[in-house]
Amino acid sequence: MPDVLKAPLVVEFPFTRSVGPVQSAFLTGLRERVVLGVRTGDGRTLVPPVEYDPVTAEEIRDLVEVAPTGTVTTWAWNHAPRRDQPLNTPFAWVLVRLDGADTALLHALDASGPDAVHTGMRVRVRWAQERSGAITDIACFEPYDDSAEGAGGTAEPSAHSGEFADPITGIVARARLDYTYSPGRAQSAYLAALAEHRNVGERCPSCRKVYVPPRGACPTCGLATSEQVEVGPRGTVTTFCIVNIKAKNLDIEVPYVYAHIALDGAGLALHARIGGIPYDQVRMGLRVEPVWTAESRFPDHYRPTGEPDADYDTYRELL
Repeated sequence: MPDVLKAPLVVEFPFTRSVGPVQSAFLTGLRERVVLGVRTGDGRTLVPPVEYDPVTAEEIRDLVEVAPTGTVTTWAWNHAPRRDQPLNTPFAWVLVRLDGADTALLHALDASGPDAVHTGMRVRVRWAQERSGAITDIACFEPYDDSAEGAGGTAEPSAHSGEFADPITGIVARARLDYTYSPGRAQSAYLAALAEHRNVGERCPSCRKVYVPPRGACPTCGLATSEQVEVGPRGTVTTFCIVNIKAKNLDIEVPYVYAHIALDGAGLALHARIGGIPYDQVRMGLRVEPVWTAESRFPDHYRPTGEPDADYDTYRELL
């Protein structure tokens, strides 16, 4: 049995969204080193601001400015910062109730260690050198001794119009997930066979269907599969679609055809690109064979074999 494979995998995409008037004012204010909240009908000040009262669901637009100083209400120490976190050295995640606010803001606190952090400590905003209208315009919070100025936390919020030059109207949030993927025993054997330009599936001991790629178990019967069966290399197009939108980082000119292909001897169709034929001549029943490129672990595409089309009855169960 081949070694079970493992490989790092990254899933990443940008999420673009517009922001309403309240969030626009909040983000633009951060760019200008101003922290804005919103006042509810019963007089509470919410920071970060929201567009609807979380208690009454009423729309709220009464913007107010709060102080850049505040009090830690709770915290947790982060001993191993990850990529894109606010600081690259150990820090504390804190909830800070800014002076004049009734709710707390989540951010990072730059502290020398967990012994230097406690609930009730006074902190202030450390602004980023370059600001663009994002929560990262607050680089972090830092400890702040305001004893010389009297008791902290008593500042009253002041009304603010929320108007700034060149307001922020939209944001792009980049979602990313890093993890280690292991295909498992069955697919590891499948990938090892592909490296030798072979297609290997596994047969269910009950229904006798051969699954390619193998899954380690029959999805119909629920039984484990272990009997390996070599299939193909030729197969039949069962269904297909014409792709007219060019994918990012994919060097294939549109239009092109992506198809489900039932390899000879397989009980399940796999999907692959069809080449070597005009896109508008691809059809159900077309007989195809794999085309391998140098040092490739997978067929680059499938092309027509020149055989007569397969009879529909031979592949209708695989649609």
